[in-house]
Amino acid sequence: MTDPGTRPATDPATTLDITGGILVGHDGSEASDKAVRWAVEWAGRVGCDVHVVRGWVMSSAPRPSTWSPGYVPPMTDFEQSVLEHLERDVKRLELPPDGPAVHCWVLHGPAGRRLVEVSDKAVLVVVASRGSGGFRGLVLGSTADQIVRHANCPVVVIPAGTPVDNPVDADSGLRQD
Repeated sequence: MTDPGTRPATDPATTLDITGGILVGHDGSEASDKAVRWAVEWAGRVGCDVHVVRGWVMSSAPRPSTWSPGYVPPMTDFEQSVLEHLERDVKRLELPPDGPAVHCWVLHGPAGRRLVEVSDKAVLVVVASRGSGGFRGLVLGSTADQIVRHANCPVVVIPAGTPVDNPVDADSGLRQD
């Protein structure tokens, strides 16, 4: 996350200071797992790092271990809980140990907005066409739509149902229209 010296210890991170690399959004959904796998495969091809980002707000944050009845932990405890869940989700993907460096980050605020804000420092943003929320029938979710429209770098959207579970061939299920 950002350098703790640049923000009060009680404030969660809302921005990220990266230079280059592939930025990939992850919300815990199976679709975002595919986006991470695709990003890792592509990063291995082009030789850059992967920055997996999860945006969060209080209503989406898992309860921190410091929570107890009658006590609301500080926001940074919620931030830490979100980071722990993201790291566990990424570890579960069993990415290649000899692949590119993968960094996990959590940013307080709407995921689409935070990814767009950081996109000017990335070489590419990768997102799933839709994540875990919203209306199931939509082809493009609101976060992916916001990123496609406003990102400051190229964007790759991994369509729902794309068989990229095999990171050996990340493009195997993409249409060539």
